[in-house]
Amino acid sequence: MTIDMKAIHDSTHTLVMGVLNITEDSFSDGGLWLDPAKAKAHGEAMMKAGADIIDIGAESTRPGGAKRVSEEDEQTRVLGAVDALISEGAVLSIDTTRASVARMALEHGAQIINDVSGGRLDREVPHVVAEHAESLYIVQHWRGWLAGSAGNVPDADTSVYVNGVVNDVYDELMKQVDDVLQAGVSPSQIIIDPGLGFSKPSVEHNFPLMVALERFNATGYPVLIGASRKRFVGAALTDAGIDEPGMDGKDNATAAISALCAEHGAWAVRVHDVEKSRDAVAIGNAWRAFANA
Repeated sequence: MTIDMKAIHDSTHTLVMGVLNITEDSFSDGGLWLDPAKAKAHGEAMMKAGADIIDIGAESTRPGGAKRVSEEDEQTRVLGAVDALISEGAVLSIDTTRASVARMALEHGAQIINDVSGGRLDREVPHVVAEHAESLYIVQHWRGWLAGSAGNVPDADTSVYVNGVVNDVYDELMKQVDDVLQAGVSPSQIIIDPGLGFSKPSVEHNFPLMVALERFNATGYPVLIGASRKRFVGAALTDAGIDEPGMDGKDNATAAISALCAEHGAWAVRVHDVEKSRDAVAIGNAWRAFANA
């Protein structure tokens, strides 16, 4: 089955990207899907629940102690999931910062590379994407690979935004995009992501970026929002007087964020609980459609 990636890139309604973590130490579901059969089953379940895209990651990027997996292990995990799901007609995004993993995944049929370093960690990743003109490339803002992970304030040493978080993230992200374009990636391949939670530990870092979604939309590039289960979501609930919100509470709050992001024109939301955000996104898409009628 041929998938129209231009239609995916240019989608006029917000899509739902389901997270498939094949890692030992993801902050929310580490170790649950390491077994290839379980990873396949979870990916299929998310597709059935309404995920438009499955985002496969084999290396945790959580702040506060995540360690790099070997290149060989990452390749094995990713390719196992790609080979299992591509035959099911899945649109697959690969959450990797390694060019070798990106190349192998694209050659096995994956369609999107989701690079949390935005082309900074492995400078060959944009070149790999450029070689696969039909693929898409998510360029995310992040100031450092696992920087500032000690203590209770992840990324503390990279989270000072002299000109305000929105201005600095916007300027730095657009510089990353310029570099990716210089590497040969086409504008029609690019999706941008302000990188919620990456070098942005607090509520005060992340909510302004979501509120400024329309500014990022105005670049002309589709915008991915990944708030799901992140520390600041729990902090916002605690600030509202909700004690120990837990994972279910974070998923409910994430669904609310998903609805708002859909209303304001996000390209996609990256979530762990697909079913909740699928319904929330449907309402946000409907709201936007009626607002624009």
